Order: sequence, then C-alpha cells, then structure tokens
Amino acid sequence: MALLEMNNIYKTFGETTVLHGVHLDLNEGEVHALLGENGAGKSTLMNILTGVLPADKGSIVFDGKSYADPTIQEMEKAGIAFVHQELNVINDLTVQENIFLCREIRNKAGLLNKKEMIAKTKQLFDDLGVDMNPTVMVSELKTAEKQLLEICRALYTNAKLLILDEPTTALSNDEIDHLFSIINNLKAQGKSFIFISHKMPEIFAIADRYTVFRNGEFISSGNIKDTNARDITSDMVGAKYEETDTYKERELGEVVLELKNATGIGFENINLTARKGEIIAFTGLAGSGASECMQTIFGAQHLDNGEIVVNGKKLEGSILKHMKNSVGLLPANRRENSVIPDLTILENYSIAENSLSGNRPFIIKKSEIKKYLEDKKRLNIKAENHDDLIDALSGGNKQKVFLGRWLNTGVDVLLFDNPTQGVDVGAKAEIYKLILEFAKQGKTIIINTLEIPEIQKVADRCLVFYDGHIVKEFKHSEVNEKDVMLYSTNAINS
Repeated sequence: MALLEMNNIYKTFGETTVLHGVHLDLNEGEVHALLGENGAGKSTLMNILTGVLPADKGSIVFDGKSYADPTIQEMEKAGIAFVHQELNVINDLTVQENIFLCREIRNKAGLLNKKEMIAKTKQLFDDLGVDMNPTVMVSELKTAEKQLLEICRALYTNAKLLILDEPTTALSNDEIDHLFSIINNLKAQGKSFIFISHKMPEIFAIADRYTVFRNGEFISSGNIKDTNARDITSDMVGAKYEETDTYKERELGEVVLELKNATGIGFENINLTARKGEIIAFTGLAGSGASECMQTIFGAQHLDNGEIVVNGKKLEGSILKHMKNSVGLLPANRRENSVIPDLTILENYSIAENSLSGNRPFIIKKSEIKKYLEDKKRLNIKAENHDDLIDALSGGNKQKVFLGRWLNTGVDVLLFDNPTQGVDVGAKAEIYKLILEFAKQGKTIIINTLEIPEIQKVADRCLVFYDGHIVKEFKHSEVNEKDVMLYSTNAINS
C-alpha cells in the first residue's frame, strides 16, 4: 500500500527551475533510496515534503491525506521526521534535552520532569541498542554519536516515515551495521524510510526500491534487485559517467612536512615525512587517532610532545600560526567546522585569506569576486549568485567552496578529513582529479578516509592507524580492502 505519493512537483528559485515535474512514491514498510548528484533536486523535494519549502505546482498525498500547501508542523504531526545530513544537535544541551527539545515533559507544577525524560531516553536507547548516557553534554559526544542521537530523536516522535539524508557519513563499519539493523527492525514494524546516500554498497545493502533524479528531472525508478550499481550511477550522472582509474604516479620533490615522535590527544609517537607533490592517505576506524593527528597538524588540537615541521620550520601554537605556515584543513564535520551559515558564499570562500591578511585596512570585494569566479570555474562549483547564503548550496558544492577557501591562501600542505563526505559520484570523481592536479602542482596532500576505493584512486601510500599508532604502511599498489581492514581492526595480531 502506498504511504506517500508526490506527483508532478515543480519548484523554481528566481529564473532557475530546480524541479521539473518530478514524482516519487513510497510504500509502507519500505526503504526507498532517493539518488542523484548534488544539486539534482533531492533535498529540495524533501524540503517540500516536510513543509520547509512550498511547491510551485504538484500534489502530495501522505497516509491517505492530501496536502495542498503543507507546513512543518502539519507534516511532523502527520508522522514525517527528517534527519538532515548537516547535524542539527545542540552542543550546549544534554542528550536527553536534545531528545525532548520542544516536547518537554512537565510535572503538575509546570516544572520540567527531568527524571522521567531521562528514564524515557534510556528506554529509547535500550530499545534501539544504543549505548549513550542521557545526561552527558552533547558537546562531549563524538561525531558518530551525534549522528545516532539525531536519528534517535527522530525515532522518538514515533514517525511513520523517516527521511535519512547521508546518515552514515560519520559512522564506522560496525556503526553502519548497527544502524542498518535498527532500520530493518523498524521496517518490520511497518516504518518507512527515504534513504539518501551516494554510497552504492549501502544502497544495495539496505534499500528495497530506488528513484533517480538528474538536474531536477525524474530519470528512473525500480526495484533494487532488478538493477546494478553501474546502471544506477549512469542514470545519476548521464553521458559524462566514466568508470576510470584516477591515480597517476608523479615525480616527488623535497620533504615539506615532518612529524617527529608526535604525540597528542588520541595518538602517540607518530613519525612521518611527506614530500612535495605527495598524496598520503590516513585510514583507521573512528577513534584510531588518524583524524586527531590530522587536526593536530593543523593546530586545532594541542601537540603534547614531539615536533611538527613544515618547510623546515617547527610549528607551534594556534590554528592561525599553522595557517600562516601554509597548512590548510577541510574538516570532517562540515556543518560545525566549515560552514558559517550567516555569511554568503563569497564571504565563506574568502574568510581564511582575510584572516591571514588581517593587517589590511580594507577588504576589496572586487578582487575577492575575481578570485572566487576563477575558482568557481576551476572547481566546477554549481552556484547562482556569490552573494547568496552558503546554505543555498548542496553539500558537495559547499565542500568545493571550502576547498577553494584554502587554495585562495596558497597553502603548501592540504589536509582532507573525509574529503568526499556527502558528495555524489560525479563530484567525487572531480575532487579526485583535483587532488591529483594539486599534487602535480606541488601541493603536499594528506587525506583521512575509511573508503578504500578512494585511497586507491589518489594515494601514493596509505598509513593505517590503530589505537593511536601507525601500524602499517601500504604502497599504492598494495592497497586492498581486506588487508587494510585487517590492520584497521588489529585482526592481523589476533
């Protein structure tokens, strides 16, 4: 039985039509994959469904009821919950306060009944098999735990339909398996899901049916069992899709970056040399120390012992000092650590360079626009007006703006923490080619990723982290899923 039918949906922003009469239907107890490149119209359609945006034309029927112009409150009451790709938890509240935000339980005197809310949160976590303390501050949680909290908060509403937008970007393989177990259990209870992801193995592991959009148009739909990853990817990106190996070997120059017995939060005694034009991959499960080491190279975390040397100069102190010594970082948690939502695309692009040029009396906007437009073309950023707010862009295009942010400073060392998080297959290929092009131009690049195909496409060598140490180094030709996972989980020594 159809739970949701959206037909002939149109949406225009200014002179740009972003949805061209698309349709989507969903059955009860189904996981439906909504697929397409960044900017294909997926998020716009979901925002129309949840009442965030009005459609220009079209019809919506949910659970047998027609909604001509739905509001957020109407659709929440109807039983739709949206877990966004960008985390919306509130760090300054506890876990249970996030769960009950705007639906607090009060006693007869009108005061908050914290005891009951904590008990209900514990019960929710027990039912879902989630190990999390309801009284801890959200700021103390890891990114993966925040992602699970978002999902738990949506589940507490007893929604009939949950929209999960890139829900696994911050999760380890074990955490993804746990999430899929939760989804399958809820599906068996009659819950339905719209699952938005760019990771094909996940789509084929969890989805029953799929729908593909491209450039705001409906392209295809069907049963997952009747298709394959290559055909879906071709539908997503069209004629431009080419499944080719990206990696190209290069001449490497002098040593640019050195870590000498580096010890910090989550890692210790790391020794590393990285040369001009070299691409090194860090990998390891969440908490392995790989991301923490990368953040310390950037100055975001304190170095407890050892040295970080860039271009022969020992780095100490703040992020700004590391930036002034030509180090830039694209962090994993884009929403918390990259996006400045109240600033425009241009302001987000220019902010790093402006920080480095803080002694200038004026910002010359004409010059900023010129540099932005050059990088917009080079990085293939899909954006309308540079004076639009950054949140007008899709996740992948935001990531390209932040990459341009660092190129604008002329950095020598580029650090990418999960660089293609929430990025579609077409944009991924573009980013891989850009990374290789930057290396060819002499940039030293370190990427931290759990995706082995990503490592195979760009990295000269791969360093596997486990329990705060580098436990294995692989040459490019040696990288494979099985061996990397053996060292990532310490199974090689079991």
